[in-house]
Amino acid sequence: MNVVDSSGWLEYFADGPNADFFAKAVENIEELVIPVITIYEVFKRVHQQRSEGDALQVVALMEQGQVVNLDTTLALSAAKISLELKVPMADSIILATAQSSNATLWTQDVDFKGIDGVQYIEAAKKT
Repeated sequence: MNVVDSSGWLEYFADGPNADFFAKAVENIEELVIPVITIYEVFKRVHQQRSEGDALQVVALMEQGQVVNLDTTLALSAAKISLELKVPMADSIILATAQSSNATLWTQDVDFKGIDGVQYIEAAKKT
């Protein structure tokens, strides 16, 4: 199973320098787990940078995977992760979702670097 964090989805949809790294996970729909917070973050950014229509198309593609809603058990797990690793709320929810699904987390978010079960690639430098 695979979880792609928001930075990975945005990189993939923008066909950025690390898009191929994320394609392995994104394009394997049968093994794809989508934390609902990722839909929020990706929709918001695409809507902000492009249009609502583009953002809705992106969400439709994301929903082809298995969407995992935030429930009490997942929220408590995420809160513990946030306290332990000192990561923001959204990141902790994404990691908790990956862990609860026995999934690999694919990311270019430095907050996740060095964590077991994470496939990390350094984000391309903006010039």
